[in-house]
Amino acid sequence: MQKLRFKNGKFAIGLALSCLGMFALAQAQDDSSELARATETIQHLSQAAPDKGVPNEVLQGAKCVAVIPKLVKGAFVVGGEHGTGVATCRSANGWSGPAPFSVSGVSWGPQIGGKSTDLVMFIMNDEGMNGLLKGHIKLGADVSAAAGPVGRSASADAGYKAGILTYSSSKGAFIGASLNGAELQQDNKATEAWYGHPVPFQDILQGNVPVPSGDARDFVNAVQSAKETAQAH
Repeated sequence: MQKLRFKNGKFAIGLALSCLGMFALAQAQDDSSELARATETIQHLSQAAPDKGVPNEVLQGAKCVAVIPKLVKGAFVVGGEHGTGVATCRSANGWSGPAPFSVSGVSWGPQIGGKSTDLVMFIMNDEGMNGLLKGHIKLGADVSAAAGPVGRSASADAGYKAGILTYSSSKGAFIGASLNGAELQQDNKATEAWYGHPVPFQDILQGNVPVPSGDARDFVNAVQSAKETAQAH
């Protein structure tokens, strides 16, 4: 009987270790797929029809870009919808490595249609960028935010020069979407998974940390390419 319990114990330990390994693998795959989805969302910026795209002025002037890919309606927590995203900022060395964040309190209003959507935020001024660098920001309270103007020739002035302009994207078409009340904060678990150790949000977004992986590099390159495309028109 003692031997049987011992064998069962060894089996349970082995099963637990196996599950932990599978969880770690799934987490790594989730991190990779999130970056890939964020990259696809940015690539759609340049592919959208002129009357359904983000204005060139917004793409050219953005100090930081943040993407919440595939926010799913029904992923509900206290305070509203919850999702995860990734941000990058312009630095002295080009666009920074991606900084993962979580967002809560998203109101699923009429501007955000369907059951799933991609959200893109353009941080347009120092107020917005400094708020993001802190690693915790509430839109509309800590920094002004507005639904972004749409149309390649539209002006960012249509957003009343808000610190953050926000868009909802579905099937490659972009519409302005308000996220006032939503809270963004650094995703510490994802940060450690991507970079191998804890890193302050500010260090990542100021370009003080090397870009960690191929998927991360693809995302940064997509943001740079979208800006270059806007400048060429």
